[in-house]
Amino acid sequence: MNPTALVLLDSFGIAVFAISGALVAAERRLDFVTFVFFAVVTGVGGGTLRDLLIGAPVFWVHTNGTLVICIAAALLVWIASRRRFAGRALLWFDAAGTAAYATYGAAKALGYGVAPMPAFVMGVLTACAGGIIRDVLAGQPSVLMRRELYVTPAALSAALFFALILLGLAVWPAAAIALVAGFALRGGAIARGWSLPAYRE
Repeated sequence: MNPTALVLLDSFGIAVFAISGALVAAERRLDFVTFVFFAVVTGVGGGTLRDLLIGAPVFWVHTNGTLVICIAAALLVWIASRRRFAGRALLWFDAAGTAAYATYGAAKALGYGVAPMPAFVMGVLTACAGGIIRDVLAGQPSVLMRRELYVTPAALSAALFFALILLGLAVWPAAAIALVAGFALRGGAIARGWSLPAYRE
C-alpha cells in the first residue's frame, strides 16, 4: 500500500476530528486550553485505541505532527467567526472524519497483519471512538444515541475499502471511493434523518 496516501488520509481524519472536538468547546464558550484538549482527545482517541489493540506503536507519541495538527485545528476554530461554524457544522466535520478514519483504520490494521474481519472492526472503531469520547467528556448525549446512521457509514467505508483493495484497485482510488461513499451515507443521514429500523418487542 502507498504509505504517502495513507499518511495523508490519516492527517485529514485527525484534522477534521480535531475540529469537531474544538467545536464542542466553542459551543460551550470554553477557554483556549480546553479547545486544545478537546481537539487532541477527539483527534487521537480512536487511533490510540486501534493501535493499542493491534500492537502498533501509538501513532502520535513519537512524532510532533499529530499534536501540531490538533493545536492548529483548535486555533482555527478559536479565531474563526462563530457564524462560520453555526448550525450543524459539528455533524459535518464529524461525518468527514468518520469516513476518512474508517478507511485509514482498516488499512493500517491490514498492514499490521490483522485478519480481514478484525481489520474491518478496527476501521469502525477508529472512526467512532474519538467522537464517543468527545461526547462523554462534554457531558452531552453520545452521537450513537441519535436515530440517524452513524456506525453504518463507518462500516461502509471500511468494508468498501477492503473490498476494492481485494479487487486489485490502487490505494488512492480505493480510499477515495470508500471515503466518499461513507461521507455520502452519513451526509444523507444528517440531512434527511436516514436511519435503520429500531428494535421493537
